[in-house]
Amino acid sequence: MKPKIAVLGSINMDLVFKTPRMPTPGETLMGESFHQIHGGKGANQAVAAARMGAMVDFIACIGDDDFGSRSLKALNDEGIQTQHIRVVKSCATGVAGILLDQHGENSIILAPGANAKLNITDVEAARLTIKSSQVLVCQLETPIDSVSKAIHLAHHAGVAVILNPAPMQKLDDGLLASIDYLILNETEIEQLTGITVKESTEALVAAQQLQSRGVGIVIITLGAHGVFVADKLENYALPAYQVEVVDTTGAGDTFVGSFAVGIAQGMPLRDACDLAQRAAALAVTQLGAQTSIPHRASVERHFR
Repeated sequence: MKPKIAVLGSINMDLVFKTPRMPTPGETLMGESFHQIHGGKGANQAVAAARMGAMVDFIACIGDDDFGSRSLKALNDEGIQTQHIRVVKSCATGVAGILLDQHGENSIILAPGANAKLNITDVEAARLTIKSSQVLVCQLETPIDSVSKAIHLAHHAGVAVILNPAPMQKLDDGLLASIDYLILNETEIEQLTGITVKESTEALVAAQQLQSRGVGIVIITLGAHGVFVADKLENYALPAYQVEVVDTTGAGDTFVGSFAVGIAQGMPLRDACDLAQRAAALAVTQLGAQTSIPHRASVERHFR
């Protein structure tokens, strides 16, 4: 049977501008191309989990506009359960403006739209779905009260909780103590701990600070430098797979969604991280967020 994963999070339409370089303040720069691509951290992670082989229930909000209807259709086409996606009347679906340079690096501005309307009532409506899942995946592009409620429900039901704290905001110790797997990048861990992470020694100090506040396992994604994993029993670094980078958008979300499937399938921690790394590596070789997320068979075939 497919593992069952609940995802609570955001749905955006990504408006992607390819540019030779990032513009300076006040500059008008001629871009190379423009694309509309389905995105949002929650939606990306839900799609990644579905393509890795999970049965996914998604808890989210969209606007009653064209972006919303198109996003809902795309999720249904992936086989994702959408009965807990609420359409907010007279509200725009979330939008992300993405500038993508020639090196595959990006800068992003978010207009949350309907994502900001996800509330505790929406979470309560999905209570049974959350409690019957093997893993709950959350991010922070939706209101923290709703995220906290979902994490509370999952934790007390014995459901493994994965939090990807992006965009970063203040997290209290009560919430951190309910998180089994905290997955974040070097910028986010510096914002959360005040520690600049450049190497494994600093990564370990930062991870141990979070574990002293109650977090279970800390996973720090370091892009081309791989992943640092801090379990309470051991810590180790895993090198990145070397690929030709086209676009890093969605790579972190691909990692999170793929990792969730590995955990839900009962993989050892190191193997789940390796599956996630391989999927993320393949994702950066393609343009866009959801357009770049690979299927399980493609990952296994490429790295065979």
